[in-house]
Amino acid sequence: MHDATLTSAATQPNKESAQLSLPAPAKLNLMLHIVGQRADGYHLLETLFQFLDYADTLHFTARNDGQIILHSAIDGVVHDDNLIVRAARLLQAQSNTRLGADIWLDKKLPIGGGIGGGSSNAATTLVGLNYLWQTQYSLEQLAHWGLSLGADVPVFVIGRAAFAQGIGEKLQPVELAEPWYLVAVPAVSISTAKIFSDKCLTRDTPLTNIRTVLKQGGHNDCQAVVERRYPEVRNALILLNKYVDARLTGTGSCIFGGFPNEQQAVNIATQISSSLPSFVAQGANISMLHRALQNLIEN
Repeated sequence: MHDATLTSAATQPNKESAQLSLPAPAKLNLMLHIVGQRADGYHLLETLFQFLDYADTLHFTARNDGQIILHSAIDGVVHDDNLIVRAARLLQAQSNTRLGADIWLDKKLPIGGGIGGGSSNAATTLVGLNYLWQTQYSLEQLAHWGLSLGADVPVFVIGRAAFAQGIGEKLQPVELAEPWYLVAVPAVSISTAKIFSDKCLTRDTPLTNIRTVLKQGGHNDCQAVVERRYPEVRNALILLNKYVDARLTGTGSCIFGGFPNEQQAVNIATQISSSLPSFVAQGANISMLHRALQNLIEN
């Protein structure tokens, strides 16, 4: 663990002089089965996670006074409710550190897109401040704490493509092909809570296993609900399906299709650009966050 030179709050640090900058990558749900619901309302699921080489970036500087200050506001999100702030304060409380942090966010991932922006931000905060504050907790411990922030946080903390069960916390690492993906971004933000509370959502897909999923694939139980509620997503799927087998990720709104190489994905992105914003990124079995962290440790 590298030493971190603490910055006094009086110096008013800025993003350009941040001590640590790390990516908060996107993810795709390559399939998402809802297999039941617990008494507390949480849904039981089976899903296959893969990361994308496409990310927000978080910048951190340690403070001596214990304050957690996120300098990058997000419209409609109160500072103290932001998952970045909540993750930082969670690690503070668990470690009893007296340190704080100045944090900046370069936002690239769409909000409400189903590609994990908020959860990824929380995970990068836990992992980044664990490094910067030298609290030295294992990834497994951080993932355990991170589950209280959101069901997708653990997979981002662990940083490996995985088959997930339970509410998303039971992870089995997998090795997947790493194709290029075109990810289309319909102009709508979708609340996960609204989709999971929809009475039309099926919650009884039969249990499967990792071997069957890797051989046969799966579907997304949320897609029919999202298409019914959001015509923007339905129309986007109709358009993208003309070129590739398009699917919803998570509870949406983003949809995606896989390609064997970057150029093919870019060609389709160009063809649909006038009516549907999109980005192209390669799938990754080890997240950008953990590749960046490994590079820090080795150098």
